[in-house]
Amino acid sequence: MKDVYASVDACGMDVHYKFTTVTMRDGAGRVVRRERLDHRDRSALRQRLSQWPAGVSMVMEASFGWGWLADLMQELGLSPQLSNCYKLEQMRKARGLAKTNKKDADLLSLLPHEKEDWWKVWMAPPEVRDRREWMRHRASLVKVQTETKNRISALLHRHGIVHEFSDLFGVGGRRFLGEVAAGGGPEEAALEGGAVSALRGLLSLLDHVRGQLAVLARSLRSQLEQDDLARRLAGIPGIGSILAHTLLAEIGRIERFRHHRALASYSLLAPIAADTGEDTGRKPLGRHLGRRGNRTLKWAFIEAAHGAVRKGGRWRKRFDSVTDGGTRDRQRGYIKVARELVKVVYVIWKKNVAYMECPPPRRGRSARCCAEAFFNDTRSVTGQPCRPMAAVR
Repeated sequence: MKDVYASVDACGMDVHYKFTTVTMRDGAGRVVRRERLDHRDRSALRQRLSQWPAGVSMVMEASFGWGWLADLMQELGLSPQLSNCYKLEQMRKARGLAKTNKKDADLLSLLPHEKEDWWKVWMAPPEVRDRREWMRHRASLVKVQTETKNRISALLHRHGIVHEFSDLFGVGGRRFLGEVAAGGGPEEAALEGGAVSALRGLLSLLDHVRGQLAVLARSLRSQLEQDDLARRLAGIPGIGSILAHTLLAEIGRIERFRHHRALASYSLLAPIAADTGEDTGRKPLGRHLGRRGNRTLKWAFIEAAHGAVRKGGRWRKRFDSVTDGGTRDRQRGYIKVARELVKVVYVIWKKNVAYMECPPPRRGRSARCCAEAFFNDTRSVTGQPCRPMAAVR
C-alpha cells in the first residue's frame, strides 16, 4: 500500500461533517490519487491515515470542523496546514470553476506548489482552541440571558403590566416577577393561563443560565490568578478579567503578528480606503473598517474602549479630541480609542511588561516631560525632545 503514495508530493483535503474528499499530486503537479475518508469510524480513519506519507504538505480550509482532524493527523506524524477559505474562493472564481467537493480538493492540492505562502493561515493549537471554547460558550450564554430578559419584558408589555423598576432583574424586580408568576401583581392586569406558564418557564431558564454563568466566572477567576499575562491584560483600562481571557483566546500567539498594525488589521480596526479614482459624481467614500478578520476581537476592543473612556484620563482626552467633547462622531471616537488599546495590548504582551498610566522616561528625557507628553498626546512617539529646541551659538 505504501507504494501507492511513493510519488505523492502534495495533498488537498476538502473537509465536511461526515467525510473528507482528498486529492493527491506528485512533484510535477499531476493528480496521482483521489480518496474519500469516512469520519464515522474513527479507528478505521486512524488506520487509513497511518498509511499516508509523512512530511507531505496536506492542506485543508480554515473553515468549520478542521480541529479534531488536524489533531489526529499530527498525532500520526502527518503535516496538516490551513488555507484561507476566502482566498481559495476568489481563486476558484478567477478560474471560472463550479464549487464541488472534488474541485475544491483539487485547488487545495495546488497550493503547496505556490512560490509564496499567500494562502496559509495560522493553525491554532489545542490549548488555544480550548480557551476559545470557554469564552465562546460564555458569549452564547450571555446572548441567551439577554434574549430571555427581553422576552420577559415583552410579555409584561403585551399584557399591560407596568412597573417602576430601573432594573427589572435586580432584587426588587425579581421579587415583583415572582409575585406576578405566582398569580399576583396588579389586580387589573394579572396574568392567566399560557402567559403565567410562559413567565414561569422564562424565569426558570433565566435562573439556570445565570447559574451557568456564575460557574464559568469562578473558573475564569481561578485561571486569571494563575495566568500572569491575563492579569497584566486585565490591568489595562477598560479590560477586565472577561475581556482579558477573550483577547488571550482570540489572539492566541502574539508572535504571529509582526507589529501592532497587523494586529489592528486582524481585529478589523485598521481603516482602509475605498476610493476608485473614477469620477462618480459624488463624494469619495474615504476610509472604512474592513470586514474580513476576527469580529470577536473587534467587539472586545470596542467594549474595552467604552470602559476606558468612562475611566477618564488620557483615554477620555483622546475620545474628546475626536468627538469634539463627545458631541459628534462618538462611534468614530470609540474606534480611535480601541485602536490605541490594540497598540497597548501588543506592547504589554510582546515585551512582557505591566501597564503603566505614565510610561518610564526615555534616555535624556525627564519623567515629568514624558508624563505631560503621554497625557496630552504631544509628540509622544516621535522620539523628539518635549522641550523647544534652541539654536547653538
